[in-house]
Amino acid sequence: MRRTALALAFALAVPLAASAQDSIDKVNGSVHVEAGQQVGDASTVNGSVHVEDGASVRKASTVNGSVELGDKAQASEVGTVNGAVTLGAGARVSGKVEAVNGAIRLAKDADVGGRVSNVNGAISLDDAHVAGGLGTVSGDITVGADSRVEGGILVDKPGGWFHWNNHRPPHVVIGPHAVVQGTLEFRRDVVLQVSDSAQIGPVKGATPVTFHGDTP
Repeated sequence: MRRTALALAFALAVPLAASAQDSIDKVNGSVHVEAGQQVGDASTVNGSVHVEDGASVRKASTVNGSVELGDKAQASEVGTVNGAVTLGAGARVSGKVEAVNGAIRLAKDADVGGRVSNVNGAISLDDAHVAGGLGTVSGDITVGADSRVEGGILVDKPGGWFHWNNHRPPHVVIGPHAVVQGTLEFRRDVVLQVSDSAQIGPVKGATPVTFHGDTP
């Protein structure tokens, strides 16, 4: 987890040259991909990336900014350093979604074919699907009602410069009728609350606390 985050930070810290005529690459400015448009990479430094409803990009990435995919937008990969990631209703990312220091939110029917991970910041799924598992170091995780996760959950142990802001145990909630396949592994103290109607795989490093109703 730590090596992955460092590699992402290094890769995104260098502005990407446009690899194709239809790619959008900026420095000190936001990128907007209009609704229904299809482009290559959409990347910037010191700005946000907005992919509007129904648009499609190859990769959406930024440093010091957020990435937002609108409803039913598509990308092969999404990444940011120091910013949030939001996937709108029905949005699809065929590969991974990564943030070094920022929250990740998946709206209803959003679908990620790879892994969803960050270092610091909440990860939340609202009736969404993730095929490659969830991972964090210091962030809370909410697998909301009716969401599905394959590949388990990993909350990694802080180390090196990731020791900041790690005094509070992450809070992990598995909501009603949610399904998490694979191992839920916790390498640091967490609060794990699981709905009595949820289905989860083996748990390592934590003791689940069952709750009834919509929320703990």
